[in-house]
Amino acid sequence: MHLRFSQELKPLIEKLSEQSLTIEELLAETPDQNFSLVMALLALPFLLPMPPGVSGISGGGCILLGLQMMAGRRSPWLPKKVAQLKFPQSLMKQLLKTIQWLTKLLERFVRPRLPWLVNNPSVWRMNGLCICWLSFLLILPIPLTNPIPTVGILLFVFAMLEADGLLMCVSYGMTLAITVAVFGIGYLLWRSPELFQQFQSSGVLSMIQP
Repeated sequence: MHLRFSQELKPLIEKLSEQSLTIEELLAETPDQNFSLVMALLALPFLLPMPPGVSGISGGGCILLGLQMMAGRRSPWLPKKVAQLKFPQSLMKQLLKTIQWLTKLLERFVRPRLPWLVNNPSVWRMNGLCICWLSFLLILPIPLTNPIPTVGILLFVFAMLEADGLLMCVSYGMTLAITVAVFGIGYLLWRSPELFQQFQSSGVLSMIQP
């Protein structure tokens, strides 16, 4: 019987109520979902807009994990200092509860599908490539765009957590759409002074001002 990830998280959250855990200990509690859990923890805070530059550490961490997936690894390697890092107990518990809530919400629609796709090593590497690219978009210094690639990363995370090949296919399409959206916003922000001057010189502003 397939155990949903939200159910797997329940004893981990209860354990965190009693003691704080290092990242290494956290991964040991969910050995089959190592990559997905770490990526979710790194990306989740960026569902909210953050100032440019803040996303560098989390984005860099996701790139490191994505590169390992591209190399075919099924469990992540983390530097010793990172593996021994302890998040504040209350913060880690809140992040895991949020992941559990999102997972429960998506479990209505996400389920194991297309196992031949999910278990394909080439698809695993492709997922890693897409996550690397989305993480690169995450760390670009374009104001207010953090949530857009974060959604893409989390789609891959939930697709891998629930072994949903159909959601993986959707995630590939979303990666393309997110790329267009981020660069489109960046282009508009870059051109905004020039566009504003053109708009002003056209006399439209004088027409709408009292």
